[in-house]
Amino acid sequence: MKRRTATRQTDRAAFYDRHGVLGEVIEQPVPFALDEELRAQILSGKRGRRLQNLSIKLDPAQIQALRRIATMKAIPYQTLIRQWFGRRDPAGAATNG
Repeated sequence: MKRRTATRQTDRAAFYDRHGVLGEVIEQPVPFALDEELRAQILSGKRGRRLQNLSIKLDPAQIQALRRIATMKAIPYQTLIRQWFGRRDPAGAATNG
């Protein structure tokens, strides 16, 4: 399986070496909105949520997958994990899909 993935990545790299990536860049505004309360907290410096460190052991492939998903969403992987935890209630049932 690794050989197939490596070949696919090599093919993709060769394609972009020949064609470049700038033709795929779209010059459009990106829609972005913050909740008004969150925006006000950030601007006023009152967003004082303290985070606590947590250490867990994960398989390197899991970490790589987390980082790729986070990169696709354009957020840090730690934020992605916090979002996933935030979607579950203490009993483990999904709350927000």
